[in-house]
Amino acid sequence: MTKTILAGVAFSALLAFASTSFAAVIEYGADLKASSEVPANASTGTGQLVASYDTATKKLSYAVIYSGLTGNATMAHFHGPAAAGANAGVVVPVKEMTPNTLRGEATLTDAQAADLAAGKWYFNIHTAANKGGEIRGQVLKK
Repeated sequence: MTKTILAGVAFSALLAFASTSFAAVIEYGADLKASSEVPANASTGTGQLVASYDTATKKLSYAVIYSGLTGNATMAHFHGPAAAGANAGVVVPVKEMTPNTLRGEATLTDAQAADLAAGKWYFNIHTAANKGGEIRGQVLKK
């Protein structure tokens, strides 16, 4: 009986280790600029998104720095699925708007994670002068 219990514990430990060994953290990034908006605009604003996706927890964590916008950022979002040059709906909204830096996290569905991995998401920041988006960048694996 003791051998059976030990074998069961060893097998459970092996399964736990095996499942975590397949987990990965994938890094993403995007250069945000007005020329990437659809339609493009004349803003001189710029920004940089860095993000990571943990395949085990399905958590996307991100940070954005931006500057030079025509006014205060009013909204920011991840959109998808869409290729560069196309528009799509909001997938993950930024919940807390702060000047020059945005941070957040979201738990993704399997479909959302697949679109992100396929390069079908973009990130943009909106202002009062550019309600449809002032700067934008396609989110791609690093």
